[in-house]
Amino acid sequence: MADRPRPDKARRRLIGAIAAGGVCALAPDIAVGGAYEDYFRAVATDGASTVRSLLQRGFDVNATEPQRGDTGLILALREDCMKVFDVLLNAPNVNLEARSGNGDTALMIAAYKTNLPAVKALLDKGAEVNRPGWAALHYAAAAGSNDIVALLLERYAYIDAESPNKTTPIMMAARGGHILTVKLLLDEGADVTLKNDQGMTAIDFAEKFNHKDIAEGLTYRLRKMGKLP
Repeated sequence: MADRPRPDKARRRLIGAIAAGGVCALAPDIAVGGAYEDYFRAVATDGASTVRSLLQRGFDVNATEPQRGDTGLILALREDCMKVFDVLLNAPNVNLEARSGNGDTALMIAAYKTNLPAVKALLDKGAEVNRPGWAALHYAAAAGSNDIVALLLERYAYIDAESPNKTTPIMMAARGGHILTVKLLLDEGADVTLKNDQGMTAIDFAEKFNHKDIAEGLTYRLRKMGKLP
């Protein structure tokens, strides 16, 4: 029988697999040592029963993996491992506001992945819609997910939320060429005249990324409002 890989070797293999993407499809014969490795491998392979068992034995539901600093809840969302997501979402003491190394929360990742059921579930559990800096509404607008944008606004997301460089959700939608999302945000009251730290408006973003229809539509709206000659 082959020797069981040492924990440090197993950790390196797990990190490499996560970095390569598509971790839910990991081969089942990758052996890992210790509860830490077992837990994050189970999260990344949608192994709900293993995750549940480890939590029942006292594993910290808010532990973070070394690649991005993701909690299990965030990693499950990144990798579309929804059985594990359901287990972790309902685990005692799960921190819905925990952040990855780059500041992402579970709600932000669910919005960016356009995972409407996960967004709804997180909101129903009490996840915060608004937060300083990048917020879930930025991510939903960047992805062009109108259903999620509308839901976040229904839950009182601040429509002109500013990122650290003062980029707003409508700027992100314009940048991505999501004309229906731009229209939705505009109809809901987004301020198209705002500028970020580089002096760019939503119109500037649309023009820079060659979304002429969006630039023209926003310009027409501003003229109608009397804010352009």
